[in-house]
Amino acid sequence: MWERITARRAELDEREERLAKELAEVRAERDELTVAERVLERVSEQLDDERSSAAPVSGQVGGRSVTLIPHLAPDVEQSRLPSDYQRILAAVRQAAGSVMARQVGEVVGVDVSVRAKLEPLRGKLVRLVGRGWLRKLPDGRFTTRL
Repeated sequence: MWERITARRAELDEREERLAKELAEVRAERDELTVAERVLERVSEQLDDERSSAAPVSGQVGGRSVTLIPHLAPDVEQSRLPSDYQRILAAVRQAAGSVMARQVGEVVGVDVSVRAKLEPLRGKLVRLVGRGWLRKLPDGRFTTRL
């Protein structure tokens, strides 16, 4: 009889040890989840702050400061674009149909007779196309998205 009691006590001691180890693992994982939740909350708050900011985002490329143009998305408003891009977009939208870069330049006040001043405008139009704000037709004209 004593042997059975001793054997059962050994089984229970072994089981207690396994459960204690498992409990320690569960607690460690819960602590990690708590940290992950805090990090996720902070990142979410930062993203919300960035999305709500009306100022265009700037970055560094090759040591030069550049303005980043956001992609068109349901939660991105035109006001997030830099002011010159907003004027360009407004000029294209006001046109009766598709427009050439030269026509946009005339509306926004670019000296279209000087090619060196027209090409940066064309670059901005193409950048707006690449970000989804405008469409470029095969004939080189620009129009709003449908």
